[in-house]
Amino acid sequence: MAARIGDGLAGRRVLITQSEDFMGPVLAEVFAEHGADVIADARALADPQLPAELVRAAGRVDVLIANLAVPAPATRVAEVTDAEWRHVFAHMVDPLPRLVRAVLPQMIERRAGKIVVMGSATALRGLKRTSTYSAARGAQLAYVRAVGVEVAPHNVQVNLIAQNFVDNPTYFPPEVQALAAFRERLAREVPAGRLAAPREDALLAVFLASSEVNFLVGQGIPFAGGWVT
Repeated sequence: MAARIGDGLAGRRVLITQSEDFMGPVLAEVFAEHGADVIADARALADPQLPAELVRAAGRVDVLIANLAVPAPATRVAEVTDAEWRHVFAHMVDPLPRLVRAVLPQMIERRAGKIVVMGSATALRGLKRTSTYSAARGAQLAYVRAVGVEVAPHNVQVNLIAQNFVDNPTYFPPEVQALAAFRERLAREVPAGRLAAPREDALLAVFLASSEVNFLVGQGIPFAGGWVT
């Protein structure tokens, strides 16, 4: 029988951060379905020491899924405070290099490893009243591009899913989806005309994390139903 994408995840140790938020629950479910040994940690990672502690406790990490999220502020740009800016960056940007620094040495030593960042398409398209959030997601993307090309010679692949309009409890909870204004926006702005199912997104992460796919390097892959192309 021919191998399928994701078959190579069997027995691989996959660390998923912030596992109860954003895409965390479905990622844990889908990676486990593909035979991965999932290490799911629910904590936010604003504490500077926590990312290294998390990786140390996990031991061997074949795949890091950096799932980092906070509720997106909708502040007008002239009203954004330093406190808002620091809060968003402390939770979504600062933990990323800490996680990567902690996990890269073992991946480089083995000459094998995958890092997938669950990012946002707001890094690719301007959107009103999202300056803080978009800047943080843009920083993630720029970091992934730089790190991806640096570590590729070590057979470590680092990529990012630039998503939007994916059904998840952090950004599109049921009460938001029930709003007529939101449904009108969805029809107006998203060529696909719907939210993506969470599993669709998680399966893209499986694809990027699988041992069968090793030629994507430092990419920010849009996953937004045509909202960005």
